[in-house]
Amino acid sequence: MTNPSPAPAACVFDAYGTLLDVNAAARAVSGELGERWKDFSALWRQKQLEYTWLRGLMDRHADFWTVTGEALDHADKAMEMGITPDLRERLMTLYMTLEAYGEVAEVLGKLKAQGVPLAILSNGTPRMLDTAARHADIRDLLDHVLSVEEVAVYKPHPSVYQLAQDRLRVPRERILFLSSNGWDIAGAASFGFATAWINRFGKVRENLSHGPIHELPDLTSVPALVQVIRS
Repeated sequence: MTNPSPAPAACVFDAYGTLLDVNAAARAVSGELGERWKDFSALWRQKQLEYTWLRGLMDRHADFWTVTGEALDHADKAMEMGITPDLRERLMTLYMTLEAYGEVAEVLGKLKAQGVPLAILSNGTPRMLDTAARHADIRDLLDHVLSVEEVAVYKPHPSVYQLAQDRLRVPRERILFLSSNGWDIAGAASFGFATAWINRFGKVRENLSHGPIHELPDLTSVPALVQVIRS
């Protein structure tokens, strides 16, 4: 679905689930996790997000590395996986170097060639994001890698999106924000960004007052979309 939107002056990407495959860590050790590895990975991700929202509401911030470990331990106990200390360490290390989705590097390269400023805006810590971006060989394509640690609260708090506007120095309606997370799209749209929902998993749109302008199955068509909007 597409509607008219202002010509984007910059593209800002969520990282986890949008550029980086959040299931890659569990998949890499699926032989040890067993046949329930997909369910484990899904619960790990679910709790990771829930804990960011709860910590924000309780005003008890901890960085995303800490939250990721807390969520992993909960998923382990809830599913009685029996994860050993060695396997836990490996899972956490793998989360630092999550694989990027297959189209990511090419898409960012095309956008860069079009002269579009590019940024990541993520819950991840600066170290997590820098490590992952370098591992995916996309760090040099990015003008900014922005972490919520600068404001010490998680998305979808408006101060996170304000961080991107302040750093990019363009009107909020001219920032095209791209995320695979419907709740993140709602937060960015509420703030005033133009939004593109990268619906990688075929989910139903969130029933919230603010939604995406564009909905795409992956990032492949983003350079063409941006070119059309800017022309």
